[in-house]
Amino acid sequence: MNINWAVIIFALNKPMGKVILKNIRIYAFHGCMEEEEKIGSDYILNLEVDAPMGVASRTDELEDAVDYVSLNAIVKEEMAVRSKLLEHVAQRIVDKIMGQFDEVESVEVSVAKQNPPIGGDMDEVCIRLKEER
Repeated sequence: MNINWAVIIFALNKPMGKVILKNIRIYAFHGCMEEEEKIGSDYILNLEVDAPMGVASRTDELEDAVDYVSLNAIVKEEMAVRSKLLEHVAQRIVDKIMGQFDEVESVEVSVAKQNPPIGGDMDEVCIRLKEER
């Protein structure tokens, strides 16, 4: 087995980076009102994941990276589970990412409901949640 010490030394220096998924559009059924459960609404999510990228940047191998396809799948999966509160959805997304990717050091997610039914003229309501190890 050949060990590439240059890659290992570089990785130990932990060059940090972000995986960013911007403006993920999803239709879902979150909310406290009965109508929201039946009718649903448009949502826009943004996700930022901080992780070391030294190994992946040197090896060019997907297994050494935080895969953004997997991150997007987590977002879609958790958005499909109905919740009354956006905070609950966001926490589930954060928990799943932190549980699936040991190398992730922090996750920030925003969940925005478009045209919320709150009797005001606004584009969206949004919550943002950040968690660090």
